[in-house]
Amino acid sequence: MHSALETADPSRAVGALRRVAIDPLTRVEGHGKVTLLLDEANTVHQVRLHIVEFRGFEAFIEGRPYWEVPVTVQRLCGICPVSHHLAAVKAMDQIAGYGPLTPTAEKLRRLMHYGQIVQSHAVHFFHLASPDLLLGFDSEFTRRNLIGVVQDHPEVARQGVLLRKFGQEIIRMISGKRIHGTGAVPGGMNKPLAADDRATLQRDIAQIMGWAQTAVQLMQRLHETQPAFYNVFGEFASPMMSLVRSDGALDFYDGGLRVVDAQGATLLDQVDVSTYQAVLEEGIKPWTYMKFPHLRALGAEQGWYKVGPLARVQAASRLPTPLAQAERTAMMALGGGRPVHGALFFHWARLVELLHAAELIQALLDDPELMGTDLMADPGPRRHEAVGVIEAPRGTLFHHYRVDDHDLVSYCNLIVSTTHNNQAMNEAVRTVAMQHLNGRELTEGLLNHIECAIRAYDPCLSCATHALGQMPMEVELIDADGQRVASLSRG
Repeated sequence: MHSALETADPSRAVGALRRVAIDPLTRVEGHGKVTLLLDEANTVHQVRLHIVEFRGFEAFIEGRPYWEVPVTVQRLCGICPVSHHLAAVKAMDQIAGYGPLTPTAEKLRRLMHYGQIVQSHAVHFFHLASPDLLLGFDSEFTRRNLIGVVQDHPEVARQGVLLRKFGQEIIRMISGKRIHGTGAVPGGMNKPLAADDRATLQRDIAQIMGWAQTAVQLMQRLHETQPAFYNVFGEFASPMMSLVRSDGALDFYDGGLRVVDAQGATLLDQVDVSTYQAVLEEGIKPWTYMKFPHLRALGAEQGWYKVGPLARVQAASRLPTPLAQAERTAMMALGGGRPVHGALFFHWARLVELLHAAELIQALLDDPELMGTDLMADPGPRRHEAVGVIEAPRGTLFHHYRVDDHDLVSYCNLIVSTTHNNQAMNEAVRTVAMQHLNGRELTEGLLNHIECAIRAYDPCLSCATHALGQMPMEVELIDADGQRVASLSRG
């Protein structure tokens, strides 16, 4: 059991409340914990998601040559390195003064990005989320993992592994490595796609699309078993943000920002990503290393929003591939004309996106321009500042840089997908605690409901730990007999 139920002694209690800590969170990327404050009747008084690691990429990117950045920032994460690589290189395209990419270079970047979407969504659903969904939130925790899924649902597990492998192979073929490759450079790409590699991908893509459709249908069947539970688990209404094309269709690689309200009405549309600071503001709180972005016009209390699969498929007017669009329509029909907001719909939307990415890959593989050798854009005037934005698997990703006259980075600001979802995840945790824990005797299965709410957002906690702040800290000196000799607290 990975939770700690702490007694209400004076050093650890808040008034008459006791603290329950889920530490560490499991089956997420990075390190975090959740704390709940309960009274003697197990009534929930406070729930918080804490990000307790600090990595500070924004600070140590400063002073580095700009051309190093697209490779360096990949080290933020081993799950979504391509997303950071491409967001950074999109900014450096502008810093280095390059004009529009050649058709081949853009299509190679898009293919690599869609491969990233497939592998990341497959990892999350099949490896991290499916143990809860297939085996049960309250199932025996020693079996509630990928091994349990392999034992009870071997074909589902096999397909998940092979879907991930296909995405990783795309990344390897383009960038040279499955993780932390070097495919994109400022102005274009560093090598063409080999004909044999394209042939291999073309051979397998029909099977990949079939498995992606099967995964969406699996999620639909799971929903049908407990529709009331799936609809309201972790449900709360909020605005949603995504990149969209000029015609309103979803675009993972480029576009303008669109924000819709909780009912789906458009609040902002086609916002130039370079002006993001005019519409978004980042707040800091003392109990976590993760920032709290919000819409300036609505303020910190009302202006937070969701990003990621559930936000994307509902903020966009449509998905520009037929199979995924049909599945999107089926999912959104459950909202009766309004967006759905239950946390578990993130999984459904994520699998719709996996199918969408597979369809996009199939179209690119049949595009003759993909196999061109003209990989570098024409040079133009240099710039000192640029913003690169992309839809990472987990949501909208911002990379903002300034570079001085010596080609060294003088400013770096990253707003990663998980940071955008920070307040939403806290709200999901609070909602699930009130739905399932309030006034009940706590069990491991009930506490796992909290983790399920967080896992639905597929957080990458190591990506999101950049905010400068002061974490609360408590240090205790314990003697050989286990007695507390002294303590020091901050925050």
